[in-house]
Amino acid sequence: MNNQPNNKMNKRPLIILTGPTAVGKTALSIKLAKAVNGQMISADSMQVYRHMDIGTAKIKPEEMQGIPHYLIDVLEPEEDFNVVRFQHMAKEALAKIYAEGGIPIVVGGTGFYIQALLYDIDFEENDEDTTYRQELQQLAEAKGAEYLHEMLKQVDPESAQTIHANNVKRVIRALEFHHQTGLPISAHNEEQRQKESPYHFLYFVLNDDRQMLYDRIDKRIDIMLEQGLVDEVKELVASGCKRDMVSMQGLGYKEILNYLEGNCTLEESVYILKRDTRHFAKRQLTWFKREREVIWLNRPDFQDDDAILEYALEEIRRKGIGIPTND
Repeated sequence: MNNQPNNKMNKRPLIILTGPTAVGKTALSIKLAKAVNGQMISADSMQVYRHMDIGTAKIKPEEMQGIPHYLIDVLEPEEDFNVVRFQHMAKEALAKIYAEGGIPIVVGGTGFYIQALLYDIDFEENDEDTTYRQELQQLAEAKGAEYLHEMLKQVDPESAQTIHANNVKRVIRALEFHHQTGLPISAHNEEQRQKESPYHFLYFVLNDDRQMLYDRIDKRIDIMLEQGLVDEVKELVASGCKRDMVSMQGLGYKEILNYLEGNCTLEESVYILKRDTRHFAKRQLTWFKREREVIWLNRPDFQDDDAILEYALEEIRRKGIGIPTND
């Protein structure tokens, strides 16, 4: 008990601001960063890509208000981005922020990435024998993503619940882990989650009333279309982007691609995009509810964003993470 303050003092500070898609994380994160001398690390699996601005609802340079942002616009769409690469890049960003005396704020909705960084999860990558992985990739091509997902349900139903069938890469990784170890990857991840975080952290989850959130999602997608989402996808295709790229699997891109390839009307693709984004938000919330030491910021409980910010700052003070008093 006595060594707890020392232990705390030895750990570097880390603030997380996450929540479902379209809940309003970006605007709140800027206010938070200004109040705590913060710098941003994006925990978004799509905003890392250049030329993919509209469909990812990427923060614009002027919206950053001079706050440094890491892991945004750093990869080309043909490059792979995964949790191991995210960990590596995020740790590099953390080192720079700490060296400058700032407080890192991890912002984004990819809970798996946040968990990997927060608890320094070891994914035990084993690339020596890729035979089984290649078999699974061939199966996915021949029989489709759903077939592979059914295989995962048989050996690891818990992982099948949290990994979407379209995320073929993660489905294959989970099946490969089971094949190599005889254990479900969900058990391994749960064991890793029980590790103590190397950071002195606060984990905020911004949320809203379900109907309000769904309305925000629909409105955001309407705005994306007005801003030129269809043209953005056309330009990506013209530049050589293919459907099987990790980047083109993102929400907003694969649906519009279906329309451009003549598989459905624009109205149908927009309907599917809105529906699947709502489902995605629901899965995000399920993930965050499983996480430990989370502080929920439920919009209906507050008058406005300023009230949410003040509550968050009070929690930060209580946790003992220094807030500069500039004025």
